[in-house]
Amino acid sequence: MRTASMVLGIIGSVFGIIAAIFAMLVGGIGHAFHASSSGEITGLGWGALFLSVVGLVGSILVRNFAKVAGILMLIGGVGGIICVSYFFILPGILLIIPGVMSMFVRNRPQPSATHSA
Repeated sequence: MRTASMVLGIIGSVFGIIAAIFAMLVGGIGHAFHASSSGEITGLGWGALFLSVVGLVGSILVRNFAKVAGILMLIGGVGGIICVSYFFILPGILLIIPGVMSMFVRNRPQPSATHSA
């Protein structure tokens, strides 16, 4: 379950970085044609890029700190959807699902440190 969360989180984060760059590209093209509020799209693209990196950090941490990683992936997925909406649907889903999965992972039992002599 942790490996699946990690893989889905990494894939979602990579797609999120691509979607954020695409949103910044659209904002830049809009700014070149003097469209209104194109600067906002570029700024929200930067926010989505930051949240994708947060999701990537969460997916890397999922093996050792599952709950924290789940929270980071949920923040990255939901925040990215809020920032650039339609650009972030696929990455958002690919970050929210492993975020929820890693929230419900049980901790592995620790091996006992007692030695029999």
